[in-house]
Amino acid sequence: MATQDHDDYDDHAGGRAVHLTDVGHTFDRAGEDMLFRHLMLTLLPRHVYALTGPSGSGKSTLLSIIAGWVKPYAGRVERVDCGRIAWVLQNPHGVARRAALDHVALPFVARGERRRDAQNHARELLDAFGLSDVESKPFKDLSGGEAQRLMLARGVASGAGLLLVDEPTAQLDLNTAATVNERLNNLSMSGAIVVIATHDPRTRDACTDLIDLRNYQS
Repeated sequence: MATQDHDDYDDHAGGRAVHLTDVGHTFDRAGEDMLFRHLMLTLLPRHVYALTGPSGSGKSTLLSIIAGWVKPYAGRVERVDCGRIAWVLQNPHGVARRAALDHVALPFVARGERRRDAQNHARELLDAFGLSDVESKPFKDLSGGEAQRLMLARGVASGAGLLLVDEPTAQLDLNTAATVNERLNNLSMSGAIVVIATHDPRTRDACTDLIDLRNYQS
Protein backbone atom coordinates (compact mmCIF):
# COMPACT_ATOMS: atom_id res chain seq x y z
CA MET A 1 0.00 0.00 0.00
CA ALA A 2 1.39 3.35 -1.01
CA THR A 3 1.26 6.28 1.37
CA GLN A 4 -0.57 9.34 0.06
CA ASP A 5 0.69 12.68 1.32
CA HIS A 6 -1.63 15.53 2.22
CA ASP A 7 -1.12 19.22 2.90
CA ASP A 8 -1.00 19.74 6.64
CA TYR A 9 -4.40 20.70 8.05
CA ASP A 10 -2.86 21.00 11.49
CA ASP A 11 0.87 21.62 11.95
CA HIS A 12 0.98 20.31 15.52
CA ALA A 13 1.61 16.60 14.93
CA GLY A 14 5.05 17.03 16.52
CA GLY A 15 6.50 13.76 17.79
CA ARG A 16 3.10 12.07 18.00
CA ALA A 17 3.20 8.28 17.96
CA VAL A 18 1.76 5.14 19.48
CA HIS A 19 4.30 2.44 20.35
CA LEU A 20 3.10 -1.12 20.94
CA THR A 21 5.78 -3.32 22.49
CA ASP A 22 5.19 -7.09 22.56
CA VAL A 23 1.45 -6.54 23.05
CA GLY A 24 -0.84 -9.53 23.45
CA HIS A 25 -4.31 -10.00 24.84
CA THR A 26 -6.71 -12.63 26.10
CA PHE A 27 -9.80 -12.65 28.29
CA ASP A 28 -8.60 -15.90 29.83
CA ARG A 29 -6.99 -15.23 33.24
CA ALA A 30 -4.73 -18.23 32.74
CA GLY A 31 -3.16 -16.53 29.75
CA GLU A 32 -4.24 -19.18 27.30
CA ASP A 33 -6.29 -18.81 24.11
CA MET A 34 -4.63 -15.51 23.16
CA LEU A 35 -6.49 -13.30 20.69
CA PHE A 36 -3.16 -11.98 19.42
CA ARG A 37 0.39 -11.81 20.69
CA HIS A 38 3.79 -10.17 20.14
CA LEU A 39 2.60 -6.99 18.41
CA MET A 40 5.59 -4.73 17.83
CA LEU A 41 4.27 -1.63 16.06
CA THR A 42 4.82 2.11 15.88
CA LEU A 43 1.82 4.07 14.62
CA LEU A 44 2.56 7.49 13.14
CA PRO A 45 0.62 10.59 12.06
CA ARG A 46 -0.63 11.04 8.52
CA HIS A 47 -0.97 7.30 8.06
CA VAL A 48 -4.28 5.46 7.84
CA TYR A 49 -3.86 1.95 9.22
CA ALA A 50 -6.24 -0.84 8.19
CA LEU A 51 -6.67 -3.25 11.10
CA THR A 52 -7.86 -6.56 9.67
CA GLY A 53 -8.45 -10.13 10.77
CA PRO A 54 -11.27 -12.68 10.97
CA SER A 55 -14.27 -12.21 13.22
CA GLY A 56 -13.28 -12.74 16.84
CA SER A 57 -9.61 -11.96 16.22
CA GLY A 58 -9.70 -8.93 18.53
CA LYS A 59 -9.88 -5.93 16.20
CA SER A 60 -12.20 -3.86 18.41
CA THR A 61 -10.28 -5.00 21.50
CA LEU A 62 -7.03 -3.79 19.96
CA LEU A 63 -8.62 -0.43 19.16
CA SER A 64 -9.52 -0.13 22.84
CA ILE A 65 -5.99 -1.09 23.86
CA ILE A 66 -4.50 1.50 21.50
CA ALA A 67 -6.84 4.10 22.99
CA GLY A 68 -5.81 3.17 26.54
CA TRP A 69 -9.29 2.02 27.55
CA VAL A 70 -8.27 -1.62 27.94
CA LYS A 71 -5.00 -2.75 29.52
CA PRO A 72 -3.27 -5.41 27.44
CA TYR A 73 -2.73 -8.79 29.05
CA ALA A 74 0.90 -8.67 27.90
CA GLY A 75 3.27 -5.95 26.73
CA ARG A 76 2.85 -2.21 26.91
CA VAL A 77 1.45 0.68 24.91
CA GLU A 78 2.98 4.15 24.93
CA ARG A 79 1.01 7.07 23.52
CA VAL A 80 3.20 10.08 22.79
CA ASP A 81 1.57 13.49 22.36
CA CYS A 82 -1.72 11.97 21.19
CA GLY A 83 -3.98 14.29 23.18
CA ARG A 84 -7.65 13.85 22.40
CA ILE A 85 -8.89 10.45 21.26
CA ALA A 86 -11.93 10.17 18.96
CA TRP A 87 -13.87 7.05 18.00
CA VAL A 88 -16.10 6.84 14.91
CA LEU A 89 -18.68 4.06 15.26
CA GLN A 90 -19.94 1.82 12.47
CA ASN A 91 -23.48 3.21 12.91
CA PRO A 92 -23.34 6.99 12.43
CA HIS A 93 -25.27 8.99 15.03
CA GLY A 94 -26.12 12.63 14.54
CA VAL A 95 -28.70 15.20 15.61
CA ALA A 96 -31.68 14.57 13.32
CA ARG A 97 -32.61 18.17 12.53
CA ARG A 98 -29.13 19.70 12.69
CA ALA A 99 -27.51 20.59 9.35
CA ALA A 100 -24.49 18.69 8.11
CA LEU A 101 -22.40 21.88 8.25
CA ASP A 102 -23.19 22.37 11.94
CA HIS A 103 -22.12 18.80 12.80
CA VAL A 104 -18.62 19.60 11.55
CA ALA A 105 -18.44 23.27 12.58
CA LEU A 106 -19.35 22.72 16.23
CA PRO A 107 -16.13 20.83 17.12
CA PHE A 108 -14.16 23.82 15.83
CA VAL A 109 -16.32 26.16 17.92
CA ALA A 110 -15.70 23.93 20.94
CA ARG A 111 -11.97 24.35 20.33
CA GLY A 112 -12.35 28.13 20.56
CA GLU A 113 -12.85 29.27 16.97
CA ARG A 114 -15.26 32.02 16.01
CA ARG A 115 -18.33 30.67 14.28
CA ARG A 116 -17.46 32.12 10.88
CA ASP A 117 -13.97 30.61 10.99
CA ALA A 118 -15.40 27.32 12.23
CA GLN A 119 -17.85 27.21 9.34
CA ASN A 120 -15.09 27.93 6.83
CA HIS A 121 -12.98 25.10 8.24
CA ALA A 122 -16.03 22.85 8.26
CA ARG A 123 -16.70 23.60 4.60
CA GLU A 124 -13.12 22.60 3.76
CA LEU A 125 -13.69 19.26 5.44
CA LEU A 126 -17.10 18.75 3.85
CA ASP A 127 -15.46 19.32 0.47
CA ALA A 128 -12.66 16.85 1.31
CA PHE A 129 -15.28 14.20 2.13
CA GLY A 130 -17.47 14.93 -0.89
CA LEU A 131 -20.25 16.56 1.09
CA SER A 132 -20.28 20.14 -0.17
CA ASP A 133 -23.65 19.64 -1.83
CA VAL A 134 -25.37 18.55 1.38
CA GLU A 135 -24.05 21.10 3.88
CA SER A 136 -27.52 22.52 4.50
CA LYS A 137 -29.29 19.15 4.73
CA PRO A 138 -30.42 17.97 8.18
CA PHE A 139 -28.78 14.77 9.34
CA LYS A 140 -32.04 12.82 9.04
CA ASP A 141 -32.12 13.45 5.28
CA LEU A 142 -28.61 12.16 4.55
CA SER A 143 -28.01 8.82 2.89
CA GLY A 144 -26.11 6.14 4.80
CA GLY A 145 -22.87 6.91 2.98
CA GLU A 146 -23.28 10.64 3.47
CA ALA A 147 -23.95 10.20 7.19
CA GLN A 148 -20.87 8.00 7.61
CA ARG A 149 -18.65 10.43 5.70
CA LEU A 150 -20.06 13.25 7.83
CA MET A 151 -19.03 11.45 11.02
CA LEU A 152 -15.56 10.87 9.57
CA ALA A 153 -15.29 14.59 8.78
CA ARG A 154 -16.49 15.39 12.29
CA GLY A 155 -13.80 13.06 13.66
CA VAL A 156 -11.15 15.10 11.84
CA ALA A 157 -12.75 18.35 13.06
CA SER A 158 -12.50 17.16 16.67
CA GLY A 159 -8.75 17.82 16.63
CA ALA A 160 -8.04 14.33 17.93
CA GLY A 161 -4.46 13.15 17.85
CA LEU A 162 -5.66 9.56 17.69
CA LEU A 163 -8.68 8.71 15.54
CA LEU A 164 -10.14 5.20 15.76
CA VAL A 165 -12.75 4.00 13.29
CA ASP A 166 -14.70 0.77 13.74
CA GLU A 167 -16.06 -0.93 10.58
CA PRO A 168 -17.07 2.24 8.69
CA THR A 169 -18.69 0.33 5.79
CA ALA A 170 -20.20 -2.62 7.68
CA GLN A 171 -23.79 -1.41 7.42
CA LEU A 172 -23.57 -0.06 3.87
CA ASP A 173 -24.29 -1.56 0.45
CA LEU A 174 -21.36 -1.90 -1.97
CA ASN A 175 -21.97 1.30 -3.91
CA THR A 176 -22.51 3.37 -0.79
CA ALA A 177 -19.46 1.82 0.88
CA ALA A 178 -17.38 2.77 -2.15
CA THR A 179 -18.19 6.46 -1.60
CA VAL A 180 -16.89 6.15 1.97
CA ASN A 181 -13.74 4.25 0.98
CA GLU A 182 -12.86 6.86 -1.63
CA ARG A 183 -12.46 9.45 1.14
CA LEU A 184 -10.67 7.48 3.86
CA ASN A 185 -7.22 8.88 3.11
CA ASN A 186 -8.53 12.33 3.98
CA LEU A 187 -8.78 11.20 7.61
CA SER A 188 -5.03 11.79 7.91
CA MET A 189 -5.22 15.44 6.80
CA SER A 190 -5.31 16.72 10.41
CA GLY A 191 -2.05 15.03 11.39
CA ALA A 192 -3.86 12.42 13.45
CA ILE A 193 -2.88 8.77 13.81
CA VAL A 194 -5.78 6.89 12.21
CA VAL A 195 -6.61 3.21 12.75
CA ILE A 196 -9.59 1.60 10.99
CA ALA A 197 -10.86 -1.84 11.99
CA THR A 198 -12.45 -3.48 8.96
CA HIS A 199 -13.53 -6.69 7.26
CA ASP A 200 -13.93 -4.91 3.93
CA PRO A 201 -11.08 -5.54 1.44
CA ARG A 202 -11.94 -2.27 -0.31
CA THR A 203 -11.53 -0.36 2.94
CA ARG A 204 -8.25 -2.17 3.54
CA ASP A 205 -6.98 -1.17 0.11
CA ALA A 206 -8.03 2.46 0.65
CA CYS A 207 -5.72 2.75 3.67
CA THR A 208 -2.00 3.48 3.53
CA ASP A 209 -0.82 0.69 5.88
CA LEU A 210 -1.99 -2.75 6.98
CA ILE A 211 -2.04 -4.45 10.40
CA ASP A 212 -3.27 -8.03 9.86
CA LEU A 213 -3.99 -9.77 13.15
CA ARG A 214 -3.60 -13.15 11.47
CA ASN A 215 0.13 -12.45 11.63
CA TYR A 216 -0.03 -12.19 15.44
CA GLN A 217 -1.97 -15.31 16.31
CA SER A 218 -0.55 -18.59 17.59
